[in-house]
Amino acid sequence: MRVMAIDYGDAHTGVAISDPTGFLAGVTTTIHSRKAEVVLAELERLVKEHQVDQLVMGFPRNMDGTEGPRAQLYRDFAAQVAQATGLEPVLWDERRTTVDAHRILAEGGKNAKKRKKTVDAVAASLILEGYLDFQRMKNR
Repeated sequence: MRVMAIDYGDAHTGVAISDPTGFLAGVTTTIHSRKAEVVLAELERLVKEHQVDQLVMGFPRNMDGTEGPRAQLYRDFAAQVAQATGLEPVLWDERRTTVDAHRILAEGGKNAKKRKKTVDAVAASLILEGYLDFQRMKNR
């Protein structure tokens, strides 16, 4: 089962796609657009190209677990993703993924300018890894 994670953002949307077994994160990319229709078209293309079976999308929560101020925007976008791809995204807690992505890239020697171009894809990978780990634990 191939799973695709989405780290939706205002200007950049990170995408990570698992291997065919749904065990490891594989392909990562960033969609650089502020236009929802461009992002949706690219997500639809990626789903078809990689034969994705399941979607997981980062969902903003506050540190106390309550929904963040952008929660409704993400719910609305998830509905658009479902319509465009035919797959209903699982909304996945994305707390700290962007912070952790910045840290990982900084530790890897990427300066702030270079991090900006890839941080969303790394955050999507973290979302995907967290989701895949959860699924493995659940299926034991």
